[in-house]
Amino acid sequence: MTTSALAGQPAEPLTSPAAAHLQRGQQHCAADRIDEAIAALRAGLDAADSDSADCPPEIIAGLHAELGNAYLRRGHLNLASGSYQAALRLDPHLTGCWCNLGNVHLRTGRARDAIPLYLQALRLTPTHWASRTNLVEALMATEQYLVARAALQELHEERPQSSEIEHQLGKACFELNETEQAIRHFEQAIALNPDDADSRYWIGGIKQKMGDIDAAQAAYAAAAQIRPLIRKQAIKSPPDFRLLALYAPFGGNTPAQYLFKDATYDIDTLALFGPGQPDIAALGDVDVVVNLISDADQAEAMLFAAAHIAEKLGKPVVNDPDKILRTTRDAVADVLPGIPGCRIPRILRLDPDTDVSTAALAARLPFAFPVLARPAGTHGGDDFEKLESLDELGRFLARRPDSDHYVIEYIDYASPDGHFRKYRFIFVGEEILPYHLAIGNDWKVHHISTDMASQPWMQQEEAAFLANPAAVFDAAQYQALRAVRERFGLDYFGIDCALDSDGNLVVFEVNASMLVHDDNAEFPYKDPFVRAIKAAFNSMLRNRAGRDRLTQLSDSP
Repeated sequence: MTTSALAGQPAEPLTSPAAAHLQRGQQHCAADRIDEAIAALRAGLDAADSDSADCPPEIIAGLHAELGNAYLRRGHLNLASGSYQAALRLDPHLTGCWCNLGNVHLRTGRARDAIPLYLQALRLTPTHWASRTNLVEALMATEQYLVARAALQELHEERPQSSEIEHQLGKACFELNETEQAIRHFEQAIALNPDDADSRYWIGGIKQKMGDIDAAQAAYAAAAQIRPLIRKQAIKSPPDFRLLALYAPFGGNTPAQYLFKDATYDIDTLALFGPGQPDIAALGDVDVVVNLISDADQAEAMLFAAAHIAEKLGKPVVNDPDKILRTTRDAVADVLPGIPGCRIPRILRLDPDTDVSTAALAARLPFAFPVLARPAGTHGGDDFEKLESLDELGRFLARRPDSDHYVIEYIDYASPDGHFRKYRFIFVGEEILPYHLAIGNDWKVHHISTDMASQPWMQQEEAAFLANPAAVFDAAQYQALRAVRERFGLDYFGIDCALDSDGNLVVFEVNASMLVHDDNAEFPYKDPFVRAIKAAFNSMLRNRAGRDRLTQLSDSP
């Protein structure tokens, strides 16, 4: 929440041109004429420079503060920060300025730095509501959930009829694993505001996580009746463009929280979870469609629905749903053979009716033991095992008789030093960008489960790979990566791969479900490379939306 930087300040008589420009700037801001406001406020500062002896410092501070507000609304965050700081140097008692400077930090991912700014605002004006609510947001962003809940409870005592406070309490309780209490808060938020779609979406997500699929579907359906689109506004006004994201609550999706963070474009998200089709006309005018539904094993039906919506809209599409259908593990094994220097493990897909007796499995298995096995539609290391015999395989398959399973040829990719190295690249448009190197002591390697946080040499090797992947992957291996990109034709996806002892590219997984995040406190050297992926993603979106002439968030007014 942005607050007036001059709240509580006495009105100054229009005794100078600077004061007149300040008043005009405030009027333009109130009427949402931001460009005119910026021009008026700059003219006021020029007038103040020309008449510095007679212009009161509080007028100059006010000009800087209001200019900061205008820049903030335009999304020119660096300029806004500079303006607020200039105002506070002249008048450190501007409560709203401290609050809005905190908002700049919050928007630029520096929530921890925003907290003392909000606290300074509250030292000046303890009842300043915007500082109190934005402080809660910063505490949540820094995972200080207990403190955030305590602050919210104080706010709730003052405004017990606030549905927004109930909603925020629900989110805090959810993060504290107090699931039932979270649901009660969301339900109370709905009771106070029957049009609260967000709380219904949250209840749907919690019920889904609890395994209560019927209740989850009912909550999602009720939310969609109120507001089919989940809207996230751009951090600037006007937005660069409007994006429609399609996702499946009950299927696998591209993790987009970081990718869509601090977006300079409006994001409307449409949840697809039932047999019906949305009213295409009601979706409004969009510039680009981003299909987030990424797991063809979990959400095949929703991919068909997404393809229908994208076709009806007739707009550029990122990650065509029809192409996602070719990223199941068995489909990958069918798509990639024939690429020089590329090894793809053979895969056998078994449906739930498969005879898992030793004799039946022996007749069907086209490759030797050991093998890897996992249920279809799963990721990570859960329910993923290396098996040495038909008996072990049969027992593994029998554990989940209602699931499809993948049985995968095992390829030994151990390095000469005995460690296993798994590399992840993210493909964004025409770019192939390194994301991480995971080093482990056995075949099942996932970055989060390795010992890399306590092994400096592993971190140094990963940092070196990120800085210069071409020192690890030679020209032939890069050509194999480009061939993978061409075979799938997706706009945004990832590959987990390794290099075998002969220098072949060993492909483990190719899909759009791979996580990219900025939570790298233990591995800060990753940050610039993660940011490069986000920058490439944003650039691709601007290009697809026909806004490639726009730069990323710019400080030019």
